[in-house]
This record gives sequence, C-alpha cells and structure tokens, in this order.
Amino acid sequence: MTRTRAILLSATGLLCFFALPVALHLRPVLAGAQEPEYHSQQSLQQAPSPARQSGRRMDSHTALGLGRLPNAEAAKRGEPLYNQNCAACHGEGARGGIGPNLVRSVLVLHDDDDSEIARVIRGGRPQAGMPPFKQLTDPQVRDIAEYLHQLVELAANRGLYKSAETMTSGNIDKGKAFFAANCASCHSVTSDLAGIGAKYSQPSALIVRIAWPASRGPVTVTVTTPEGHKFTGTLEHYDDFETTLKTSGKTFTWATDSVHVEMPDKLAGHRALLPKYSDDDLHDLTRYLLTIK
Repeated sequence: MTRTRAILLSATGLLCFFALPVALHLRPVLAGAQEPEYHSQQSLQQAPSPARQSGRRMDSHTALGLGRLPNAEAAKRGEPLYNQNCAACHGEGARGGIGPNLVRSVLVLHDDDDSEIARVIRGGRPQAGMPPFKQLTDPQVRDIAEYLHQLVELAANRGLYKSAETMTSGNIDKGKAFFAANCASCHSVTSDLAGIGAKYSQPSALIVRIAWPASRGPVTVTVTTPEGHKFTGTLEHYDDFETTLKTSGKTFTWATDSVHVEMPDKLAGHRALLPKYSDDDLHDLTRYLLTIK
C-alpha cells in the first residue's frame, strides 16, 4: 500500500478544510495538493497599512479565524532576517529543524501584536538552547514576526493557493485505459459521471472523491424475518437495537438481533481498488476524468 492510500485510509472521518489536502501528502506533481511557496510580493497590494487596523480581509482568511492580515511589506523585509538569524535552527520556511516548527506554533498563531514573538527573540529560551538576539532592532524583530505570520497565513489559507485549479501530473490516455479496465463496469462518463470534470474545480477534490467516495442518498436493503419472510425497501433506521424499513407505503420495525439485514455495499468496488492502484493510476484517472466536461 502506497503512502497516499495509507494516509487516505487513516484520515477517514478527519477530513476537513485544512487537514484534507495536507493529510493526503499527494506527490508534488499534483498542483492542487501542494502547499504554496512564499512569494513576498504576492499580497503587497492587498495588505493594509498598518496591518493591525485592516478592515479588508479575504473571505477565507476570515472564515479560518486567522486574526489580522500580516503586513506583506514587513514580511518581505523579515524573510532575509529570518534566514540569517533563525533558519539554522527553525528550518527553511520555519518548518522546523533542531528548533520547533514555527508555522504550527500556537505562540505565533495567537500573537496578534507580535509582542510574544519579540519577547522570545530578544530573551531567547536558554533552557531550550535558544540564545537571545539582542542585536536585532525593534523594527527587525517586528519584520521577522510578520514574516512568520505570513508563513502561517500562506499555509493555512487555501484561498491564497496558487495553481490549485491546474494539474500537471497524470496521463489522459492511461487514465482512460484504467477507467475502462477498472471503473466502466459500474460507471459511465456519459451517464453518472457525465460532466464530472466541470463539477470539481480542483483536481485534489476529485482525486479524494475517487479514492474515498461517500455513499449518498437512501439505502435500499432486504430484511429477512425469523419466519423467512423477505422485505425490500428503504432503510429508515438501523442500529444495534432496532431496524426500521419502509416499503410499499408501510413501515416495519424489528429488533435488529432478530432479523438478517442485507445491505448492498455500493463502494465495494472502490474499496477493492485501494490496495491495487498506484499513485500514478490515481493521477492518470483524475487527469482523464477532468476532461469529461
């Protein structure tokens, strides 16, 4: 089982706005799943001045509760200062090294006025091996703090992701062949999957849908009673205690342990493919389906 599928399986029930594309760890060739690189120029025109008094926030930024927008000009100045003074321990892009990952730092996330970041930079953390950086001026410390806030913003706010709607990996012809061999028995690009390429705006969303689809709508089951009678209808309720079925305008309820419930598994085909297909298969298939518009 490849890394992609293993993570998909373990992430069931945990997928969310932030965690999903991160948890997939899809290979970098899938543009929609990549974490964005920092471009110090990218939001200069959007950044308010001063940042703390900003009233112009992106919708996704607000929805994520990321606080104020970082000052892009200050972040631009802070990047080389960070690289010179901090990257040796905290890693490139503050993703962690011998020092902690600062993009995931609660202190950074909650330090809306940069005071906590400044306190740590100036005083260091001797108990953790971090020396004080008293040579840095107040503006320099503030610029480093803004750079860290910018990194958090770019990592958390998918609204800023670039190339999220493009996909450069995968082979359409191979994907078409894979579909014919493994999917066509249940799906059709002219029927249930007609227009699927237009339905999903981001390849990452489609690839997740392929690898871990959700079953929707009413469930039709067959219940066999202790007397051997069979009832087929829509499952209204099912748990360890009661099974309720609606059929032909009537509703029946039995103790679950007294009946046998046959519930078709519509996703059995997808589950059977999980240990079989490779990352390339997923990318080829996704690339092909994106052409179905």
